Amino acid sequence: MRHRIVKPLVLAIGLGLAGIAAASVNFDVSELSPDINPCQDFNGYVNAKWVAAHPIPADETRWGSFNELHEKSLAEQHQIAEGAAKNSAAEKPGSIEQKIGRLYAAGMDEAAIDKAGYDPIKPRLAQIAALKNSAGIAQFLDASFNEGDSYVFNFGSSADFHDASKQIGYVFQGGLGLPTRDYYLKPEHKDLRTAYVAYIAKSFELTGTPAAAAKTQADSVLAFETELAKASLSPTERRNVDNQYHFVSVAEADKVSPHFSWDKFFAAQGVEVSKGFSLSQPKFIAEFDKLLATAPVAQWQAYLRFHTISSASTALGKTFEDNHFDFYNKTLSGQPEQKDRWKRVLGEVNGAMGMGMGELYVAKYFPPESKQRAEQLVTNVRNALKNRIEHLDWMSAETKQKAIDKWNAFLPKIGYPDAGEWRDWSGLTIEPGNWFANLQAASKYNYHYDVGKIGKATDRKEWGMTPQTVNAYYSPTTNTINFPAAILQPPFFFATGDDALNYGGIGAVIGHEASHGFDDQGSQFDGSGNRVNWWTKQDKTQFDARTDKLVKQFDAYAPIKEKPALHINGKLTLGENIADLGGINIAYDALQTALKADSKEADAKIDGMTEDQRFFLGFARVWRTAAREKTVELLLNTDPHSPGSVRAFAAPSNMPQFAQAFSCKAGDPMVRGEATQVKIW
Repeated sequence: MRHRIVKPLVLAIGLGLAGIAAASVNFDVSELSPDINPCQDFNGYVNAKWVAAHPIPADETRWGSFNELHEKSLAEQHQIAEGAAKNSAAEKPGSIEQKIGRLYAAGMDEAAIDKAGYDPIKPRLAQIAALKNSAGIAQFLDASFNEGDSYVFNFGSSADFHDASKQIGYVFQGGLGLPTRDYYLKPEHKDLRTAYVAYIAKSFELTGTPAAAAKTQADSVLAFETELAKASLSPTERRNVDNQYHFVSVAEADKVSPHFSWDKFFAAQGVEVSKGFSLSQPKFIAEFDKLLATAPVAQWQAYLRFHTISSASTALGKTFEDNHFDFYNKTLSGQPEQKDRWKRVLGEVNGAMGMGMGELYVAKYFPPESKQRAEQLVTNVRNALKNRIEHLDWMSAETKQKAIDKWNAFLPKIGYPDAGEWRDWSGLTIEPGNWFANLQAASKYNYHYDVGKIGKATDRKEWGMTPQTVNAYYSPTTNTINFPAAILQPPFFFATGDDALNYGGIGAVIGHEASHGFDDQGSQFDGSGNRVNWWTKQDKTQFDARTDKLVKQFDAYAPIKEKPALHINGKLTLGENIADLGGINIAYDALQTALKADSKEADAKIDGMTEDQRFFLGFARVWRTAAREKTVELLLNTDPHSPGSVRAFAAPSNMPQFAQAFSCKAGDPMVRGEATQVKIW
């Protein structure tokens, strides 16, 4: 199971600059649906016609603004990878270009991959077959993590919640093949459990296990994971900051899992944690230890063998890839067809050397001028946030000052790392050919790069997202807002475009990430990234009352018409919903300031639309999305983000400025009354 680095508290958005003239409209008003009243259905008014004209591609589960921009980024990366592959022999030995070229070329050699079958994992399967007892299983887990493969739980580095200036180790729950605990325990997911067992059995059969034995072992795996699931936290529970950090000494951790030595585990990883680490979900680790002591070795072998096969499937031959796709993409998410080979390979390349690809990407596709222009917009939106904090009518001066202190400590990062801050890849060797071995080498390299930070100072300038990623994020423990290059493009950002659309688009994204510093999670951390209560009791009570209203607002939304009983989870999505609401208000204020600075008329029309109307159009277009029913259902159960079709209108419905812009009246769906209107930041 190739290692997946898990970090606590990284809050991502999803998935005109002041002084720049409105040289182009940047919005085709013919896309609007004049037969839909924006006060009744704003998402439909802005996006229904576009969605109808752009069906979801067969190899996608969703399609919208983010997806279109992601396709553009992929196409550009494709050119880079193809060029590097053709020139890899001529590239400077050990250069990023050579490594990317070799890795990509190996992934595109389908004939060699198919010929190898499952040979690449036979040594690991033999190790599992040789296990005799719980001590041997523990040793296997220790050694596997060291090789970049994780089983049962996850381990990585992150900032200490109580001293964010240093990195410590974090152990998190893991080990499940289904999305959440509910998929194992609730009757409505029975059919998916049946399909999952069939997938497990097929995985065993592909490695030579007879059908009857494969089914028996698959049932055993499901039973094993069900016990882990019972001890696992739900996605909503995992969002609770109290459940993300539990600092213990090694001796204390050993009491939680007396059959698993953490001393031996850390020694095998080459990591020094003498001062302690975060055993973030002790209940889960206790259940893991119980299974280590009581579950039959044969059941452990089935579990480990399955996860070895499943994790490796996307890097093995076609039959393994197809089996993995049929369950995880088609059955679980409703995706009809596989993506083209080059896209799948690029996905693995990004997982292995994402920042390396990013360095090549920005050199070719994101000039310094774009970064400079985006920096000005970030400054304008940040200033609007400060102004809103200073003028809040529900917060005391004492708490306001603490909030401003945190605002002052924000570190914005735009586009890509500065010169001299790019990651060093000299320690990673990528050989010609041998796709699986190269991915395994990268997994081990990245794992040790991550855990090697433990005990060292936190680097606030390090990026946790690649420049070619169409997304953005806020990190509470570093107090940084981060905007990769790939999202700083149309339709979110027009370097020489209409201010209203820019502020409604990328401006609201910037405001969203800045607002995460003051959402239900981010508000528990100070400007230095430490978990500190900087609120007075009365102000915290006020904050909670306002956020509770937002929970109720989103609890009421049922985005799947065919399943009206399936609602958004307002608590799971609270942080993102706070950020959307704060982001759009902040961006709106920043636009008004920009218009005054440029002596523009606030009601200046383009194609018959006022500045305010275009602002809200730009916001709704960001969340333009169509999604397959299975995908929406999966995301409602797992994703802390609300569906894009709801995000397009939910936050604006709380703004009197929207009602004024579109002449909405009391009682319209887009006009929330005083009792239900949510005002936070």
